[in-house]
Amino acid sequence: MGKKEAVKAKKQSSGYTAENITVLEGLEPVRKRPGMYIGSTSETGLHHLIWEVVDNSVDEAMAGHATRIEVILQKDGGCTVIDNGRGIPVDVHKTTKKSALETVLTVLHAGGKFGGEASGYKVSGGLHGVGVSVVNALSTNLTARVKRDGKIYEQKYKIGKPQGAVKTVGKIDKNDPVQSGTSTTFYPDPTIFETTEFKFKTVLEHLRSQAYLTKGLHFIISDERADLTYQYYFEGGLVSYIRQLNRNKKVKNAPIYINKNVDDIMVEAAIQYTDDYDERILAYANNEYNPEGGMHVTGFRTALTRSINGYATKNNYVKESEKLTGEDMREGLVAVISVKLPNPQFEGQTKAKLGNPEVRTAVETVISEALEFYLEEHPGDAGKIIEKVVLAAKARLAARAARDSVIRKGVLEGLALPGKLADCSESDPAKCELYIVEGDSAGGSAKQGRDRRFQAILPLRGKILNVERARLDRMLSSQEIKNLVIAFGTGVGDLMDMSKLRYHRVIIMTDADVDGAHIRTLLLTLFYRYFPDIIKDGHLYIAQPPLFKVSVGKESQYAFTEEERDEILKDLVAEAKAKRGAKAKTGKKEESAQAAGLPAESAEEEGATSSAIDGVKFTIQRYKGLGEMNPGQLWETTMDPQNRVMLQVKIEDAEKVSEIFEVLMGDEVAPRKRFITTHAKAVKNLDI
Repeated sequence: MGKKEAVKAKKQSSGYTAENITVLEGLEPVRKRPGMYIGSTSETGLHHLIWEVVDNSVDEAMAGHATRIEVILQKDGGCTVIDNGRGIPVDVHKTTKKSALETVLTVLHAGGKFGGEASGYKVSGGLHGVGVSVVNALSTNLTARVKRDGKIYEQKYKIGKPQGAVKTVGKIDKNDPVQSGTSTTFYPDPTIFETTEFKFKTVLEHLRSQAYLTKGLHFIISDERADLTYQYYFEGGLVSYIRQLNRNKKVKNAPIYINKNVDDIMVEAAIQYTDDYDERILAYANNEYNPEGGMHVTGFRTALTRSINGYATKNNYVKESEKLTGEDMREGLVAVISVKLPNPQFEGQTKAKLGNPEVRTAVETVISEALEFYLEEHPGDAGKIIEKVVLAAKARLAARAARDSVIRKGVLEGLALPGKLADCSESDPAKCELYIVEGDSAGGSAKQGRDRRFQAILPLRGKILNVERARLDRMLSSQEIKNLVIAFGTGVGDLMDMSKLRYHRVIIMTDADVDGAHIRTLLLTLFYRYFPDIIKDGHLYIAQPPLFKVSVGKESQYAFTEEERDEILKDLVAEAKAKRGAKAKTGKKEESAQAAGLPAESAEEEGATSSAIDGVKFTIQRYKGLGEMNPGQLWETTMDPQNRVMLQVKIEDAEKVSEIFEVLMGDEVAPRKRFITTHAKAVKNLDI
């Protein structure tokens, strides 16, 4: 290095010293990067605060010290969680020199979950010891109240900082049925979260699953904002859970319940087969839901495949050379797996996946033994299960043949795209959009109005097959669905490759009427059941064409709701009256009979209604179909990236989404009728 280079390097490095290193102390890291601890600052992250506090109370219940948990959503936006456990200790901690309560609430990785049985928690959902301290850090105010040793203690916090030491605020009445426990009240920080409004329904659904997983634990959930209270208490545990999951389905067998301990790992499961075509496995570790599964799911699937295959070959249902696959076993399977273990290894604070390898062995051993015994002892149910699995195997072979046929005819071998597809010229999938359009009429307008560089149009003829009631082979017999599969370029089924998706924005564009809504629902069912990764990766959208065009004089604006239509009309009429008043003051005559009223060409539009307010004429055009718009209007309102409104399709609760599709699109009529009756009054802009 020359002298000049050395001097230059010295100057550059001299500006970077120890003063540039930021040290985040206490709970500062949580406020700096909240997503690392609660997943996100969206509505999901907001509710995660409740789950963290409730987890502490559930841990007390699993340790045998609590029987009741109460959750209250308060009118002032706060949330209170109360349990009748032992109460967080309040004596001074020898390491921190603070009370144990303050230590738990202000120090990351501090809690009673690290010392094994000596800590009082043999198993615990709280792994990192950051749960309640994170809630404290992300709340404007938090009040902790502890009942123990005949006294009531309290400590208050603001943004994670104690507002004084723990103090005694009273004595416990001897007649009080609750002599110990912890109460935590917190208020989420609006500067951190996108919303601070808790959803009662979200809280109910989460805590209901917790009640199933800890049988005998009494949950009371109240919403003071709406004066509602629900209670959950399930003696049946996982058996009650699986019956609830399958309440709208045709089942093949009575629930198979398994519960056994192996090497300090408790394995509990409930298994039932239905007439459905998809698999549904809900996995939990120490009562924490693991949406991405983990070692317990891997062990379960291995045991299931081995046990059923063994029984099927032993009893001559299938030949030794024609063994069934894991995919066959899982068609129509509904299972809940719950494991409890001393030291769970989760991926991240949100506990999405369980990583303990020893759990796989434990689950595999327990499930294999229990299933082999059950199948031998219940030949009737065993026969129905094997019949379902063998039928799935035959369907799998038929589906593979149909899928391979589609792939051979598709772009993967360089052959022609569907004839109806008007493709775009851009070759970069990240810049390309595919509009799935209802009917040839709307397809024609869309093809003329689009930007050919990056927008492709695929019109659909009529309503596609309801895939909720069809296997892959039957689905691929539909020409319209086959066209979609070829256009996507990803393939379908177990050979699906998302890296080959030809469009990174797939947009459903249907009419704003009942038929359009039905087609949209059929398409969403197709994507959810057979192309879920297109949704998960954020590629699926729903176009929002306007419902109304409001015209006053030469001014026109589009409205997407009735409320917006009325507001636009009000503003345009006021503007027209103001212009008319200004002209009257200057003595100018109006340029034409249409100057303060309706343009002649607007009155000729089909479906337009004309009227007047205070002498100002206006017209309102109601669009029932995309085909009613000319190409220019369709581009301006629905396809122009500068003006359009689109909804991105997301899955936040896969379990709930699956249940809704089963109700709306499944074979059972009664649940669908109940759903329609319950929600009919909430429907807006309904054309009958």
